[in-house]
Amino acid sequence: MRKYDRPERARILARTIASDILLYNRAMVEQGVKDDNLFDVLADKITDSKSEYKRRVTDEIFEQYNLFELALVDKLLRALATVPSDIW
Repeated sequence: MRKYDRPERARILARTIASDILLYNRAMVEQGVKDDNLFDVLADKITDSKSEYKRRVTDEIFEQYNLFELALVDKLLRALATVPSDIW
């Protein structure tokens, strides 16, 4: 498999993976936001997803950019900004 070697393509991949986390785990994500422990609740899913992302991008992209982490914040937190929580 050819790895993504351009930041823009890797960003799209990261956002897609993060969107899938939300899509398949919405109740867990909402509860994690409410309880302010989102990254603890999703630790296994995030670790697995990050491994998949790393497998599909070049080492240079993975090491130089924090695209996966930015996608998590954008897709998981920003998407649920209306959920009542002490973190807001």
